[in-house]
Amino acid sequence: MSVFAHIVETGSITATAELLDVSKSVVSQHLKSLENELEILLLKRTTRKQSLTDAGQRFYQQCKMINQIANDAWLDVQQTKIIPQGRIRITAPSALMETLVAPSIGRLLLQYPLLMPELISHDQHLDLMNEDIDLAIRVGQSQESALKQKRIGTFRDVLCGKPDYIHSKPWQELAYISNTWQGKEIHHRFKAIAADKITPELKSSSMIQQSNTPHSSENISYKTTAHCVTNSFHTCLALIQSSSGIGIIPDFHLKTLSTELSDVFPDHRLPANSVYALHAFGKQMPLSVEVCLGAIEEQLTIAMAT
Repeated sequence: MSVFAHIVETGSITATAELLDVSKSVVSQHLKSLENELEILLLKRTTRKQSLTDAGQRFYQQCKMINQIANDAWLDVQQTKIIPQGRIRITAPSALMETLVAPSIGRLLLQYPLLMPELISHDQHLDLMNEDIDLAIRVGQSQESALKQKRIGTFRDVLCGKPDYIHSKPWQELAYISNTWQGKEIHHRFKAIAADKITPELKSSSMIQQSNTPHSSENISYKTTAHCVTNSFHTCLALIQSSSGIGIIPDFHLKTLSTELSDVFPDHRLPANSVYALHAFGKQMPLSVEVCLGAIEEQLTIAMAT
């Protein structure tokens, strides 16, 4: 029916074959099969001219709508390659969502108002296929071989707490607040920062008395059992802010809290965490996903440079 409409509109089987990039015999066979199925003649043809029968004229009025719908659908989806638009579902851990993902997507909406993002803040790894997720931002490399993943940046966790609480007892006795993904048995390995890299700002921002923390140049192996375990970053943060214990907070998020929380070990630091973007699109990533990923990656770079 689609080929028939093209034959009418182009004026010949030859022109239709060129338009569809197929042989003339293929076009002729389509027309012949259609007329055989209908058991009615649609086109009167000679070597020089073709004309519609009365039945063919009525039939064409419906068939041409097929090509119009197909053409509109083609152009509509092609637009998504030019202008980012439509629904996109993005998931990320709570700390990354609040500080990195949401601000970057918010700015992107000012530039591309046809985007319709759905942001899912979740500290557990969601199944991208079952949850219909377009883009996942995660800490650490994934073992899911079916997904494409790209390393987009790094950050460090900081073991911190309220200054008054940290001063209240020896650091070995401070209660630890853990997130579910950490488990209950905690083991952190802190590397000493070279003395020439410890700036006055780092020292002053820590607000920690030297008598209460290790200041040697040796690395620290910190082991403890979590006093409290939660399944949410924000619950962990709220407990730490209420002086219930100490816990790890991403450095880029800690910067937004000013001097409210302090580094327990200001002259030591934890290893860097790699941030990865995951999707299931292979090499044909939709433009909407591409621009969102680019914006998130840029925001992470800015956050770490600040």
